[in-house]
Amino acid sequence: MDRKVSAPTANLPGTENEAMCDTDIEKRVLRKCDLHVLPILYTLYMLSYLDRINIGNARIEGLEKDLGMSGNDYNIAVQVLFVPYILLEVPSNIMLKRVAPSTWLSFIMFIWGIVTMCQGLVSSFGGLVTCRFFLGCFEAGLAPGNIYLIGMYYKRYEMQKRYTFYTTAGIIAGAFGGFLAYALAKMDGLGGYAGWRWIFIIEGLLTSAVAIIAKWLIVDWPEQAKFLASDERAVLLQRLEEDEGFAKMDTLNRKSFLRTLSDWKIWVGGLMYLGTTTSTYSVSYYLPTVLKEFGYTSSAAQVQTIPIYAAGLVVAFLTAWSSDRLRNRFGFVILGAVTNAVGYIVLLAQSHVSVEIRYMALYLVECGLWIGSPVEIVWITSNLGGHYKRALGSAIATASGNLSGFIASNVFITSQAPRYPAGYGVALGMTGFAALAATVLFLGLRRENRRRDRGGRDYRLQSGKDELDNMGDDHPGFRYGL
Repeated sequence: MDRKVSAPTANLPGTENEAMCDTDIEKRVLRKCDLHVLPILYTLYMLSYLDRINIGNARIEGLEKDLGMSGNDYNIAVQVLFVPYILLEVPSNIMLKRVAPSTWLSFIMFIWGIVTMCQGLVSSFGGLVTCRFFLGCFEAGLAPGNIYLIGMYYKRYEMQKRYTFYTTAGIIAGAFGGFLAYALAKMDGLGGYAGWRWIFIIEGLLTSAVAIIAKWLIVDWPEQAKFLASDERAVLLQRLEEDEGFAKMDTLNRKSFLRTLSDWKIWVGGLMYLGTTTSTYSVSYYLPTVLKEFGYTSSAAQVQTIPIYAAGLVVAFLTAWSSDRLRNRFGFVILGAVTNAVGYIVLLAQSHVSVEIRYMALYLVECGLWIGSPVEIVWITSNLGGHYKRALGSAIATASGNLSGFIASNVFITSQAPRYPAGYGVALGMTGFAALAATVLFLGLRRENRRRDRGGRDYRLQSGKDELDNMGDDHPGFRYGL
């Protein structure tokens, strides 16, 4: 069980003390947070996901032919995005802490929208690769920044439903992206541009336009939450104080930086996330191509992605509700891995099954991903105590996971179409790897909780006050969620 420590309230007037204990005010504060924090970040993530994966839609509309691409050129264009995407996640979260989130997130969004439009104007493979590189530079800060910002507004066992709602923007982007690409491809020839070019141009224009509005809609830190009245803001801060307890890290110095970098659970959690996101990116970038290999036309393949993503959406919400209610993370990660694995086993044996069964296997893969992936990231970040620990740790874990972009973009080999044994085999293996890492994380956290229950970490209480108040979740009073 997670330890809850009440914040002192003796210095507050009696009426405010009563207000802080009033569940009606708490419910009102939560409703306001849900209305002001989540929807705009949801929109940002949906557009970022759409701009990242629309190259898969453009591919089957003639991208490779028009740019003279051959062999593994497409794989290179996909993977180059991940070089800056991984390297810049941690620096971006440090900037987010120092600059107002509303300013930083809207700025990077505006720029990547312009870069997305430029992809529709390139005339060579080199131009496409250059655009993909800069797209990775500016998209890098969004996902870890959003995770960090959401985590600062909610208690640990309120997070799963909210974070899953946020991540389903990826599902909506996948489904809507297929429909939108289908519609935009009909603009083929308009203005002398091919249909695939309009996919990039219109979607990038939409992103930059939304970024301008987002500057005034993105919230900043809870201490500056302008959408709350002063008494509501006091309730929010007290709730967060009670949930965080002793786990504080509000100063970034050499010791706290090294404490974060040496935290084993961040790296094991990153490996778990790496295993699952290998499959996530495989689906995102290659689903339209796989469906086309099943015998569908380009237009039909775009449309057939929609029900697959819709199934993932339903499963994601059911999982989020169940995980928070049961206060369990590990079990759902394993359930997602098993479901995912069954789907890949069927796809590896596709020569022995009908197209209908292969299509059903894609549902299993998608549902398995959306059972496990959102739970994993919440499990990791909710066990990181303190402002800077969460900022750095969540960025490191997501950056580790995003190494999967290099794997996924290299294992679906064009010459192996339509069976893609390397692609499905590696995705299956990485799913097993994720389950193994999750088991190590679970056993390690459980062991640490038991050690703290026995007083095995109480020696840390002898540390100086400054160190003790900046120890994060290493404080012996903190208990990890399992």
